[in-house]
Amino acid sequence: MTQTVQLDAENPFATPSALPFQLPPFGDVREEHFLPAFEAGMAEQLAEVQAITANTEAPTFANTVEALERSGQLLERTAAVFFTLSSGDATPGIDAIEAEIGPRLTAHEDSITLNRALFARIQSVYDAREEAELTDEQRFLVEKLHRNASLAGAGLDDASSARLRELNSRLAELEVQFDQKLQADSNALALVVDSAEELAGLDESAISAASAAAEARGLTGKYLISLVLFTGHPLLSTLTNRETRRKLFEASSARGSRGGDHDTRATALEMVRVRAERARLLGFENHAEAAAAKSTAGSASAIRARLEQLSTPAAANARREQEVLQATIDAEQAAIGEPSFALEPWDWAFYTEKVRARDYAVDTSQMRPFFEANAVLENGVFYAANQLFGVTFTHRPELRGHHADAVVYEVSNEDGTEVGLFSLDLYTRDSKRGGAWMNSVIQQNRLLGEPTVVLNTLNVPKPAEGSPTLLTFDEVETLFHEFGHALHGLFALVDYPSLGGTNVPRDFVEYPSQVNEMWMLWPEVLRTYAKHHETGEPLSEELVERLLDSASFNEGFGTSEYLAASVIDLEWHSLSPEEAAEVSDVEAFEQQVLQRYGLDLPAVPPRYTLPYFQHIFAGGYSAGYYGYIWSEVLDAATVDWFAEQAELDGGLRAAGEKFRRSILEPGGSRDAMSLVVDLLGGPAPIEPLLKRRGLQ
Repeated sequence: MTQTVQLDAENPFATPSALPFQLPPFGDVREEHFLPAFEAGMAEQLAEVQAITANTEAPTFANTVEALERSGQLLERTAAVFFTLSSGDATPGIDAIEAEIGPRLTAHEDSITLNRALFARIQSVYDAREEAELTDEQRFLVEKLHRNASLAGAGLDDASSARLRELNSRLAELEVQFDQKLQADSNALALVVDSAEELAGLDESAISAASAAAEARGLTGKYLISLVLFTGHPLLSTLTNRETRRKLFEASSARGSRGGDHDTRATALEMVRVRAERARLLGFENHAEAAAAKSTAGSASAIRARLEQLSTPAAANARREQEVLQATIDAEQAAIGEPSFALEPWDWAFYTEKVRARDYAVDTSQMRPFFEANAVLENGVFYAANQLFGVTFTHRPELRGHHADAVVYEVSNEDGTEVGLFSLDLYTRDSKRGGAWMNSVIQQNRLLGEPTVVLNTLNVPKPAEGSPTLLTFDEVETLFHEFGHALHGLFALVDYPSLGGTNVPRDFVEYPSQVNEMWMLWPEVLRTYAKHHETGEPLSEELVERLLDSASFNEGFGTSEYLAASVIDLEWHSLSPEEAAEVSDVEAFEQQVLQRYGLDLPAVPPRYTLPYFQHIFAGGYSAGYYGYIWSEVLDAATVDWFAEQAELDGGLRAAGEKFRRSILEPGGSRDAMSLVVDLLGGPAPIEPLLKRRGLQ
């Protein structure tokens, strides 16, 4: 008999929050609240599952599937807050709790997924789904639940099931280890310089942020540049000091591979081996095939074929771009009577901006004064959403997010009805992992009557007090991108919790967010937010036209570095258990992979390599990093569709409404590709992507 654990009524997780939209009471949460709440939540859910399996009535959707959807509410409240903090504001105490609770949560999930009595009831409901009077969403939920349980090993024998639990537990331990090692090494390798002269090329705002970051670490009088998640740091495009660029690039690419306590390679290699063994246990040739079984791609061979199709022309474009950049270096050095030098990875972004300025009269670094963060958010990101969907955003300063830097907005429909809460945590700090992401703190569903609270997180350097936060071109694009995920979470209207928001296939989830990037340079949107933070002067429309004309420039680099990371991910996870056990030299293996795909370009390093590939070793994207470009096929076709709809009666407002109803509101309650067909009238063609990327 499962024992319940009584949670102290004073624990803030004991009951749903009384704050608007059930926003968690972050100000009341202390570290000591988590373990008791996790333990009580797991015990409560196990008791709920036991009640389902002990039911002597014949299995039905209501007494089995719906009952399972109702279970685990205390655990969900606790986990939502904990993992928001562990990724966004971790402390040593939070890290210790994560190391302990991660494997226990995995074991808990296995105890439900691999519960044979529960699976037998799910199987019974699944077998009777056509005769039962189910709604379309209910039938889809039954089929998804049955498929996922089957793929997770619900039908395994006792010995295999026991081994699967061991493997899942070990993976949970390793994932936490990888994440914490990478965060520690990223902090340790942040670039510290002694003088502002070494940061020549950066504007006052960026230098102020570097000074404030150093001061926060007690390095008075110095300057610190935090590392971003991917290989190429954004500041490489503007730093004129070549030695500083080299140091920044080498620090970034050294993460996790220097030996010592923070080296991630052994951890990641063990994860590759364990994932391969787990896949075989589940009946798959390798982990890539197991992951593809739940994707829209369907198979690893289909993914590999798409990546091969794109790699050759992308690499050819990158080589042509390299020739242009090298010629630029040669000419510059000759003009000053100095010997030339070979283009290195830390030079690429810098000379790309020089060529863009020379050939297209565009210098994106000069745009920063026009991208003040609050204006970008409220007059750009929010304005676009208002024009497309009619929603409005009201700042709620009295509502506290998970950190003092997090701001909270209430979102309302055009008719005044509630949508949910949106929170933004903009600034980088040592307690936050790198990158940018969206997570649902609470996801709407009708079954439990729950509202929506979503969070966007970025890592923008925080300037000194009193200085404006000026975003780079890439940071503006990232803000629009992540808000596309937020809209997916905010607008989803589903009956059941597991189908809400971004609970969609991994190679579909990036689609709405990539579409939302298009509004960054949409003329009507740009005019409202891109204004000089001091003079109010608007960003020149002529400059924007030149920027659009240069859009395909450097796509060879951008596509190649992305594809390189994608094939590295795919091939690590295409190894059998025996093959994985033989690999010990990470760099040699990855070099062989790049050569096989024709992406071995010394001046174009992969966006990620194994030692700091957080997406696939601590972010849920294992064998799924290809999903960005898979989704971009849908995105590029949809961008063309929006442009066409803008010319019709109703314009963008009508198009936005259709996109909301067809793509965003269903969440994960329908087959993903059928949503695209509903919107576009048929499958998305690949030609718009090839044109965008210069790959025709």
